[in-house]
Amino acid sequence: MYLWLKVIHIIFVISWMAVLFYLPRLFVYHAENKDNEGFVKVVKIMEKKLFYVIGVPAFVLTVVSGLGMIYLNPSLLTSGGWLHAKIVLVVLLSAFFFHNEYVRRKFLKDQCNKSGKFFRLYNEIPTVILILIVILVVVRPF
Repeated sequence: MYLWLKVIHIIFVISWMAVLFYLPRLFVYHAENKDNEGFVKVVKIMEKKLFYVIGVPAFVLTVVSGLGMIYLNPSLLTSGGWLHAKIVLVVLLSAFFFHNEYVRRKFLKDQCNKSGKFFRLYNEIPTVILILIVILVVVRPF
């Protein structure tokens, strides 16, 4: 059961990360094309579907499967500080995910005044966090 839960966890982490990488990229395009009504209309639909159709289910299944693995193997909690650090990073990634929804709603109301350049930098946040999580899980440095 544990290994099947791990498979589910990995699949939905990949799906969730795809959303975390692509939604901010859509924000770049949105910010850089505010004057193009047709384009903006399409991007708003893409942003909403990406967040709700893929992002939310992937987020929920990532968290539930992760918690399930801890439940099935509680010794993970005493295997070193790597898991605790990973959980902190997952909380930060979750905050980033929900901040994306805040930004999406600002764009929906045409109230987002951030530049494409801002969102190009913003887009790097999940990459940095993912790298740190992978290092923690694979190397288990502490």
